[in-house]
Amino acid sequence: MLQSDSTAKRFLVSGGSGGIGAAVCDLLAQRGYVPIVGFQKNATEAEAVAKRTGGTAVHLDLTSPDCIRDACESIASDETPLAGVVLAGSPPPELGPFGKISSTDMNLQWQVNVAGPQLMLSELVRNCFRKHKQGVVVGVLTKAMGTEIGNAASGMGAYVIAKYGQAGLLAALAADYTWLRVRSVKPGYTETRMLSSFDERFLAMQREREAFQTPIQVAHEIVREATES
Repeated sequence: MLQSDSTAKRFLVSGGSGGIGAAVCDLLAQRGYVPIVGFQKNATEAEAVAKRTGGTAVHLDLTSPDCIRDACESIASDETPLAGVVLAGSPPPELGPFGKISSTDMNLQWQVNVAGPQLMLSELVRNCFRKHKQGVVVGVLTKAMGTEIGNAASGMGAYVIAKYGQAGLLAALAADYTWLRVRSVKPGYTETRMLSSFDERFLAMQREREAFQTPIQVAHEIVREATES
């Protein structure tokens, strides 16, 4: 287990101003960590999360290499150890059939779930984790990817493809840095603003099949993976 001490270790949470990300920041703070609340647009919400958790907010636009490098440079400049990263930021799915996936949606999903995190993690490994040869990275994937015995969710093509890309990213990261702890969780439908992308009738049918998770329930899964060996 990663132990907190008198000098609290930091945890970067991308998408830290969102429903799941904010809940993760709250739980990390309860366990003695200092959250770094990564945000793309919601500065006001990120600052509010940082204030209540004793953390800091950092502008982290995963579609902008310059922004990623600036954020990582700022994080690395602090002498307080970086314990880990939670990849909680993701655009909502753009719904439609496979043949209608737009290049705009595909590019956005790939940038935020794969390309941006790859650059960010490479910077943080080099400038933070490698010094102590330890750290943890938790990716937030999705049940929509399906299982070995069940199909992926229909109509969320770019989102599902990008989440598979993130799974590959995590696998490559773990292979190249065997001293890193690399984990992932696969939540199902969760009561966040992302549900606004779906038709209410569709959501009603899904709720009849299985209760939706709350952000705090998902956050407990994430923090357990992040802080327990």
